[in-house]
Amino acid sequence: MKVTIHIPESLLRQARRLVVREGITLTALVERCLHQVGTEKVKSETFRLRKATFRGKGLQPDICGVTGEHLRDLAYKGRGT
Repeated sequence: MKVTIHIPESLLRQARRLVVREGITLTALVERCLHQVGTEKVKSETFRLRKATFRGKGLQPDICGVTGEHLRDLAYKGRGT
């Protein structure tokens, strides 16, 4: 399929130097770049943070208002420290 695109002159000059250096056509360069951008987009969209909910009854009254240090002590209670 033929498509017309508008590219700034400076970018086109860079592209022409690159195709000569790589020994490929401008079409091949554009295809390569489009594939790369498409792949990067897919990679960046693959991560999904899973829903991390826990069954429970919410904040327990016996720890309401305690310090972070106290919470840490409770978490490690009986674990050798």
